[in-house]
Amino acid sequence: MEQSRSTAAGSPASAKNGKARLFEDLKHRILTLQLNPDEDLDELDLCRRYGLSRTPVREVFRRLSGEGYVYIRENFGARVAPMNHATLRHFFLAAPMIYAATGRLAARHFRPAQLAQLRDTQEQFRQAGETGDMAALVLKNNRFHEIMGEMSGNIYLQASLNRLLVDHARIGHTFYLSHDEDMAGRQRLAAGHHDQFIDALAARDEEAIVRITFEHWELSRQNMEMFITPAGLDPHLPHERAETLPT
Repeated sequence: MEQSRSTAAGSPASAKNGKARLFEDLKHRILTLQLNPDEDLDELDLCRRYGLSRTPVREVFRRLSGEGYVYIRENFGARVAPMNHATLRHFFLAAPMIYAATGRLAARHFRPAQLAQLRDTQEQFRQAGETGDMAALVLKNNRFHEIMGEMSGNIYLQASLNRLLVDHARIGHTFYLSHDEDMAGRQRLAAGHHDQFIDALAARDEEAIVRITFEHWELSRQNMEMFITPAGLDPHLPHERAETLPT
């Protein structure tokens, strides 16, 4: 059957769909480290793969830049946002304050439909952990906290939270790849924190949310430090363990 004018390749509708797919695909690939920090984005390749001209691809780049996923260098195109010393330092300083403020406002302003959405996302997060789907685990964790940002109803906090979650997901994807029992226990503890968030929100208990936020953040911070500073590089290793390290 001949395609209608509104859906034919090259039509405005086709370009709009292509842009939406490109935007979501790039977000997914950045959050799950299929695209590495500071990696160049190949504009011509993306045009070809998504059936788009350069203008809509650049519009997607600008939107991703505004949300903190990429940065654009004049005359050099777009690159994935870095995760260097400076960005990580800013992340560690700002994250607990923003998460706590977001949670407090979420308790005041959430709507019942949002709480139901949070419960559904939590169930998906738990299932991803049980099945070992690490990409889904990271993305559902991100979505859980995004919903709390939406619950806050504060556009300034939402923007800051969403930028934090870009790096939280990328670091998280790395340490979630560990399949040892210690990490499995940490995943269960994180899922338990999510359950406590939901209960505290339902009770509109701001103080409980702030307390859980800092407990949850401490767990996240420990996990991130395990990734950033591997145990094998600890200068205080016992002598007998240090002897096993390669020279």
